[in-house]
Order: sequence, then C-alpha cells, then structure tokens
Amino acid sequence: MLKKIFIVLAAIIVAFLVVVAMQPSEFHITRSDTMAAPAAAVFEQVNDFHKWDAWSPWAKLDPEVKNTFEGPPARQGAVFAWVGNNQVGEGRMTITESRTNELVRFNLEFFKPMAGTSTSEFTFKFEGNQTTVTWSMDGKNNFIAKAMCLFMNMDKMVGGQFEKGLASIKAIVEAAPKK
Repeated sequence: MLKKIFIVLAAIIVAFLVVVAMQPSEFHITRSDTMAAPAAAVFEQVNDFHKWDAWSPWAKLDPEVKNTFEGPPARQGAVFAWVGNNQVGEGRMTITESRTNELVRFNLEFFKPMAGTSTSEFTFKFEGNQTTVTWSMDGKNNFIAKAMCLFMNMDKMVGGQFEKGLASIKAIVEAAPKK
C-alpha cells in the first residue's frame, strides 16, 4: 500500500515538473496609452529617473523605499537603484538607449525578492496633438518563474502596474501648462 502511494506521488511530481518545463521560457508584457501632450513632455518624464517617483506605481507601494541614482541625471547611462519592502523588493535600472522623443530602453535587474533580469522600454509616437506611449518588458522565465506563472498571471499583475503608471504620466503631462 505504501509503495502505491509513493508511486502515485512520484507520478504527480513528475507530471507537475513536465507541465512547468513546458511553460514559455520568455515573456512579453506591453501596454499603451494615448496622451494629449507632445512626445517631448512624456519623454522627459521617463528619460529622467528622478521624475519616476511622481508617477511610478511601485513608488506608491513603499513610501519608505531607499532610492539611489548614479551616472548622468537622465539619458543613456543613468542608473536608478532601490531597496524597499517586500512589494517593491530590491533592484536596479540602467538606461541603455535613449533617443529623444522616440525611445527609452533600460536594463532591469531584480535582486530581491527573486533575482531576474529583463529589458523594458518606452516608445513615443507623436501624431497631431497626441502622443501614444507604449511601455513593454521582455525577459526569460527560469524554472521557478515558469512554476509561478502556473498560479499567477504575470501579464495581468505587471500589465496592471504599467496601466497605472501610464495613467499617472498622462495626468501629469496633460495637467502641465502648454508651452
């Protein structure tokens, strides 16, 4: 009887491991919003890490977070690091590419609660008197991340935060005096 229970448990574990292994090894999350503001106004909010505190959804999750900045205040080479509570964890962002009013791309490193790296970017498309801003993130899922994705929808979780961030940027740039 004990042997049968062991065989059933082993089969369940093997089946679970196979299902986890078959999960996608990469992820892509993207959200967009259109703002009644020039691309330059929106670009300025994203290209300067010092401005992120005003609109980042993660800044609101831990008012006691410790932020540090390195390198130039904005553009390629700017670095933003944080150490916060378990909701924001610990990590570092480095702008790897910055094209004025078009693109801000950065390397995102998480140290806690779970280590990982990804690439994130903002693109800006200006038409008429509006700018469409797209925020995306791409990365690889290790085995633990694949297992977590069976129980949590990362697109909804992270994408929901992207939506909040874009809405906050929109509120800031649309309320700013027109130049």
